[in-house]
Amino acid sequence: MKYLLDTNVIVGYLNGRVPDLRARLDKIPNDDVRICSVVKAELLFGAEKSQRSAQVRAEQTKLTDRYLSLPFDDDAAYQYAAIRADLERKGTPIGPLDLMIASIALANDLTLITHNTAEFGRISGLQTADWETQ
Repeated sequence: MKYLLDTNVIVGYLNGRVPDLRARLDKIPNDDVRICSVVKAELLFGAEKSQRSAQVRAEQTKLTDRYLSLPFDDDAAYQYAAIRADLERKGTPIGPLDLMIASIALANDLTLITHNTAEFGRISGLQTADWETQ
């Protein structure tokens, strides 16, 4: 199984607030884990807001450089359009960045690892797992 890490998982790993998360992720071969450019953007934004921006960015990079980073590409764009239309028809939209992350996961047949299962759980066909509770 291959995984895509959501922003909250990387933050949880880096700040150590979920010890089991760190142990679990470190057991998985790096080739089975992906991040994406949208998650990187969210992480970098958080670093820019920090009073320790250079240190935070260095910690993020040390972790994220272990994994292949996937772009929001044309395949993800098709997934995005279908998901967004479906959620709007149901009256249950989600945020645009989470929608992009989910689209990348679907386009690449990845299980999204997130603590935000309430929002991502509304997306038909998206496989999710919450390593903070499972």
